[in-house]
Amino acid sequence: MRIIAHLDMDAFFAAVEERDNPRFKGKPIVVGADPVGGKGRGVVSTANYVARKYGIHSAMPISTAWRLAEAARKRGETAAIFTGGHFEKYGKVSAEIMDIIRGYTPLVEESSIDEAYFDLSSAESWEQAKEIAQKIKTEIKDKERLTASVGIGTNKLIAKIASDMQKPDGLTLVTEEQAESFLEPLSVRKIPGIGPKTELLLAKQGVKTIKDLKKWKREEFEDFGGWGNELYNRIRGKDESPIVLEYETKSVGEQETFPEDVADAAKITETMRVLSDSVWRSFGKLKDDKKDFRTVVITVRFADFETKTKSHTLKNIPKSADEFYFEAIKLLLPFFDKRENPKHKKFRLIGVRIVKH
Repeated sequence: MRIIAHLDMDAFFAAVEERDNPRFKGKPIVVGADPVGGKGRGVVSTANYVARKYGIHSAMPISTAWRLAEAARKRGETAAIFTGGHFEKYGKVSAEIMDIIRGYTPLVEESSIDEAYFDLSSAESWEQAKEIAQKIKTEIKDKERLTASVGIGTNKLIAKIASDMQKPDGLTLVTEEQAESFLEPLSVRKIPGIGPKTELLLAKQGVKTIKDLKKWKREEFEDFGGWGNELYNRIRGKDESPIVLEYETKSVGEQETFPEDVADAAKITETMRVLSDSVWRSFGKLKDDKKDFRTVVITVRFADFETKTKSHTLKNIPKSADEFYFEAIKLLLPFFDKRENPKHKKFRLIGVRIVKH
């Protein structure tokens, strides 16, 4: 019997900030870019559950989060606290949490800084698997003073969806017999790979829930292309994807959103220098074989949000930070003239990556 669990830390970044700052306790916390009084340019990294009641959520523009927080404050709600992230600290806490999980099973896939899949198939029963998951949650709470939500199922798909069902501090078990009935009433958006556009297209055909989609015949899934067969199986709770113990790094990159739209070429190239140096330092720390990292990619987002990328594959990997920066600048220069920027638009964001070819 295969038993897979998915652990998701509850509002991780915001929870760490609240834990380490007594004055934050019980207040709405928003971790992300500086809102600059509603004029900020970045996004929300994490909002705790109090802030989410105001409608604030991760990936939201920080300016929108500021307006929602202000509206709540004017209604007499507690003013939100906006704070920048401390990502080195989050990384250390994450490592401690992953070590706790590995104390119960060596088969752990770190899917992100605050999420992990782990195999509990060695448990003698579903109930024993649930007991192990509860011990992990308790140890995290005791040692790190943070809460986590866990989902348990026959595969990664079910476990991932289940972990989101009783947040925060939840524990949801879905046995093999329960899997299909568990999925059926849920929105089709719960299935990984179905985004807002697909959801809208399905809604126009009267499909809103997974149960609705299960009424389709297998051949009707051909409209989804190569993914159709996988989707047909997923809505029936089937997923054979394995626990991946180590991920292969395929790219290293950085990007910067300017506080204000920029036209000054000197400032833009200076920022590219800083980003390139940072990428090169991170690249140097990779334990992977670096010989195939030969493609340099830059990203430019203009003030009107038009986004372009350019890339160049070298014969060999760059030999130094200076060489990497030189290749990035060669790709960037056409964006200063009519070749890539005929309307002389200002820059909102730039980024650079080195990619495995």
